[in-house]
Amino acid sequence: MTEQKPIKSNKLYWGIFIVAIVGFFLLGLLASSITQRKAEKEFVYKPVVQLSDNEPRNEVWGENFPKEFETYKKTLDTNLRTKFNGNVLRDALEEDPRMVVLWAGYAFSRDYNQPRGHAYAIKDMRRTLRTAAPMNGEGELQPTTCWTCKSPDVPRLMAEKGVENFYKGKWSSIGHEIVNPIGCGDCHDPKTMNLKITRPVLIEAFERQGKDITQSTHQEMRSLVCAQCHVEYYFDKKKIEGAAYLTLPWDKGMTVEKMEEYYDEHEFSDYTHKLSRAPILKAQHPGYEVHMLGIHGQRGVACADCHMPYISEGGQKFTSHQQVSPLEYIDKTCQVCHRESEETLRNNVYDRQDKIFENKIKLEDILVRLHTEAKKAWDLGATEAEMKEILQGIRKAQWRWDFAVASHGAAFHAPIEVLRIMANAIEIGNEARVKLARVLAKYGFNQEVPYPDISTKAKAQAFIGLDMPKLNADKLKFLDTVVPQWIQQAKARESKWKIVRY
Repeated sequence: MTEQKPIKSNKLYWGIFIVAIVGFFLLGLLASSITQRKAEKEFVYKPVVQLSDNEPRNEVWGENFPKEFETYKKTLDTNLRTKFNGNVLRDALEEDPRMVVLWAGYAFSRDYNQPRGHAYAIKDMRRTLRTAAPMNGEGELQPTTCWTCKSPDVPRLMAEKGVENFYKGKWSSIGHEIVNPIGCGDCHDPKTMNLKITRPVLIEAFERQGKDITQSTHQEMRSLVCAQCHVEYYFDKKKIEGAAYLTLPWDKGMTVEKMEEYYDEHEFSDYTHKLSRAPILKAQHPGYEVHMLGIHGQRGVACADCHMPYISEGGQKFTSHQQVSPLEYIDKTCQVCHRESEETLRNNVYDRQDKIFENKIKLEDILVRLHTEAKKAWDLGATEAEMKEILQGIRKAQWRWDFAVASHGAAFHAPIEVLRIMANAIEIGNEARVKLARVLAKYGFNQEVPYPDISTKAKAQAFIGLDMPKLNADKLKFLDTVVPQWIQQAKARESKWKIVRY
């Protein structure tokens, strides 16, 4: 009976031995993994090619930073559709034809698509009807300045030509020079890889306020490099003769009222409305300004924190360069700070967007009526003096509408401020309609001016007198004949650039 004890002891010894073997094996795997990750880290940051000053080719930068470049290439993906945006190619005018009427007399009434990823910047710029179809020196609609935010070829050209000279000329005159889409050279110093401001317009705007942003912290720079382009701007044609000088209207402040005050003092307007004859301010995309007016911007959250989250791969932690909606990777963006579920956080965003969208539509209906009613007043014989205050009201209301919707992410960045701006615009718009009713009554018109049938983009464009078949045909001819020439010229030029490898 005593012979059972050795068997029990043997089992214990064998158990300890097996656990020890497994432990040593796992430790070996851990050591191997650490060694491998260290090797990966060393490999990733070892330069492969020498980056010259103002190197515009993203694929050349990608040889030194393959992981970041792989994420950048994901900006080609156009499958993300959120409730109101995403990166799917969406025809904003088809979704909301009211905007066609609001921009009557301006190029945005021809064509306005929701933005896709940075990798499409050049293709979309060439294809949009807003750049028309310039051929043989005719049909030009935009200045060279319109290229400023579309390519790392811009800093290269600014260095070669000078900033002032870059802003001179027609859009098509440098089409063969601007071929690399938004990328590495727009935000990084090729020698140190530090974040860098490459567009003088931003430095100049802060200098006029007595600030040197070249001394900003790294966290501040993670928003400022975005602010080079995602801002409200205008072309100052009085500063340098023959130049459409890119300028940010921030001298008095970044709120909608302060920028309006700046524009009023400079007697500036982007265009005169075709129907109402109001001097209209067209907001571009004041994403940075609206972000800074919201709670995230006020608490130091950078653009990159939400749109370019950190990711880990192997032994390396790096910034994703996909530049996408935070809703695509809630676990890496929102949930870094917020502990709610993905569903709750997504619904929080949609709830704010729904409320603002509701006010957006109400405001647009008021503005469409203002433009059509103002046209009726002019047709009846209204005078400049009678219409002056009304036109200023239209200008103020539409500027607030455009500022609130043009940055795309405004409903998330600063929902309270955006709702305030829209409420103010609705009030101004309604007051202008009351004044218009008095003018119409003075000329014997006491009826309601019919609301136009703008149920589709095509109907809205016909209403404002656009010849869309011709505009589209001209653009197709331009894309088939001129653009291929630009591409060939660019290939011939870049083929002469030597790549120095280490």
